[in-house]
Amino acid sequence: MKRKWKVDPMHSEIGFSVKHMMISKVKGTFNNFNANIFADPNDLTTADIEVTVDLESIDTRNDDRDAHLKSADFFEIERFPHMTFRAVNIEKKGEQRYDVIGDLTIRDVTRRETFTVTVGGVAKDPMTGVEKAGFIGEGMINRKNYGLVWNAALESGGVLVGEEIDILISIEAEKVA
Repeated sequence: MKRKWKVDPMHSEIGFSVKHMMISKVKGTFNNFNANIFADPNDLTTADIEVTVDLESIDTRNDDRDAHLKSADFFEIERFPHMTFRAVNIEKKGEQRYDVIGDLTIRDVTRRETFTVTVGGVAKDPMTGVEKAGFIGEGMINRKNYGLVWNAALESGGVLVGEEIDILISIEAEKVA
């Protein structure tokens, strides 16, 4: 049965990683986000999912880098303070695995993206008695598709920031009565 779920921010995360100097990866998170989830965790194919991310909350553990990511070179948060995702189709791919296809909007550019989501299950929280559901999502986007095109050439012939962004989402959601 479909029901409303509320994200537990203390047990949820939207993270990302991107190649740095073509030799390693930089990881980060968005610390503030909200999701409207109306779903049956036993069958996500009929779920309604909308996520809004506060881009001001980006955290790569480096204040200078975070400030650069918030600038016009990247997210330009003064004009575009949020990133959004709205599911438009969900396809079952395995017992607990789904492809969640939806519209991702960054800097007023909307593109169709697919995230693979695995349902971790449903359990009653022993501390609160509240029923919770767990979801793990992952996908990859090309940042240039959203106007995030800034880069710097390296003497070695590569570039400072990779184009492909790996996204990892971990959600623990509480059933809303």
